Amino acid sequence: MPWWGRAGPACSLGACWPVIRDVLAIVLAGGRGTRLEPLTRDRAKPAVPFGGIYRIIDFTLSNCINSDIRKILVLTQYKAVSLARHIDQGWKFLCRELDEYIEVLPPQQRVTDAWYQGTADAIYQNIYTIEKAAPRDTLILAGDHIYKMNYAAMIAFHRDMQADLTVACLPVPRLEARGFGVMDVAADGRIIRFVEKPADPPGMPDRPDWALASMGIYVFKTETMFELLFQDAARKDRSAHDFGRDIIPSMLCDSRVYAYPFRDENRRHEAPPYWRDVGTIDAYFQTSMDLIAIDPILNLYDRDWPIHTYQPPWPPPKFVHDAPGRRGLALNSIVCQGSILSGGRVSRSILSPNVRINSYAVVEDSLLFEGVDIGRGAHIRRAIIDKGVHVPAGLELGGDPERDRARGLTVSEGGVTVVPKGEDLTRLATAVSG
Repeated sequence: MPWWGRAGPACSLGACWPVIRDVLAIVLAGGRGTRLEPLTRDRAKPAVPFGGIYRIIDFTLSNCINSDIRKILVLTQYKAVSLARHIDQGWKFLCRELDEYIEVLPPQQRVTDAWYQGTADAIYQNIYTIEKAAPRDTLILAGDHIYKMNYAAMIAFHRDMQADLTVACLPVPRLEARGFGVMDVAADGRIIRFVEKPADPPGMPDRPDWALASMGIYVFKTETMFELLFQDAARKDRSAHDFGRDIIPSMLCDSRVYAYPFRDENRRHEAPPYWRDVGTIDAYFQTSMDLIAIDPILNLYDRDWPIHTYQPPWPPPKFVHDAPGRRGLALNSIVCQGSILSGGRVSRSILSPNVRINSYAVVEDSLLFEGVDIGRGAHIRRAIIDKGVHVPAGLELGGDPERDRARGLTVSEGGVTVVPKGEDLTRLATAVSG
C-alpha cells in the first residue's frame, strides 16, 4: 500500500489520553486578515462569525477538545478584543486545578520590542511560557481554517515515527498550491523537499496535476523546536522567521521530518477531505453557503464531533404573519436563536442571532450577522451584512455589483456586496427616495 494510504495509526480518543497529556497546543490567531476586509476591519480573522453562531476559531479549538488536548495557548496580535472576549465567554470551562486551560496571550515583548515577525517568531517570543508548561511535544495550529481533525492521531503517528517534526498535509490542485507550502515525500512518509509558496508547484508522482500541500499544522518535539527557534532568532534580518520559509527547509538534511496525511473527521466518506481556508470574501461566502445545502459538505450536526461556541441566552427564532405577500418564511436557510421573521421572506441564507426581517422584505443568498435589521420592503441579494446594521425600508442591496460599488460599498470579485459593521445606510435610502 502506498504511503498516503497507510500513514496515520488508528487512535481512539480514550486510548490516546495517556499519550497526549504532555502536549501543548498553540493556536496562531494574530493575522491581519486583510483579504477579508471589511469583515476584519474591527476584528481578527479567527473572530469572524461563521455559520450563524460560530467564530472561525471555534473549529480549531473544538478539534483540540475533541482530541483530548486540554492545554491550549492562543497567540493574538491585531484587533484581538472581540476574539479574547469570545474565548473568555465561551471557552473558559477547563479546570486550571487539573492543569487544563485555554489561555489568550497578547504580544508580551519579553524577548524583543517588535511585533511578531512571522509564525516562528510568534512561538519564539512566547518561549518562556512554553518552557513553563514543559510539554514533550508542541502542536502548532492556525486559528483561521474550517475543518475537523483528530490531532491525537497525528501526535501518535509523530511519536511512532520518532519524528522531530510532523507536518499535516493534503493534496490540492497544483495551480492552487501556489499559496501553500509544497512538499515531496519519500515512500516512508519522510519529507525530502519543502518549498514555501512556489510559483510552479511540483506535482505528486502519481498525480501530476495535484501537489501535496502543508496545512500549517505542525507537531514538534519541543526540545528540537527550542533549538531551532534560537538558531533562527540569531539570524535576525537574514530570516523571515517563518516555519515554512525558514525552519522546515533547514531541518530536512539532519532531522526526522515526516508528512502526516489529513484524516477528515467530517464523516462523509464519499467526499474528498474537507478543509477550507476562508481567506477571501468569495471563499468565505461560498464556504458559508455550503452549509445550507440539503446535504451539506460540512456536517455541523455530528454529535460525535461537536463544534463548541459561546451561545448567549437568546429565545428561539420566531416566524409571524401569514397573509398573501406578508408571510414570515425561511426556505433552505439557517435561522439562529433570537431572530424574528415578521412577515418577511428568506431563502438560501444564514441569519445569525437576533436578526429581524420586517414585513414584505426579501433576503436571498445572503449572510446576516448578529443584530441586523432588514427594513420593511427591503430586498437583499448576494450580500454579507455585518453586525448591528439597519437596512432602511425599501432599499435594494446586492445583486448589482456596479451599483453597490458606486455607492461606496465593498464588492468582491465574485459580486458579493459586503456591508461593514455598524454602517449607516440611511444615506442610500435618502438617495433612493430622492
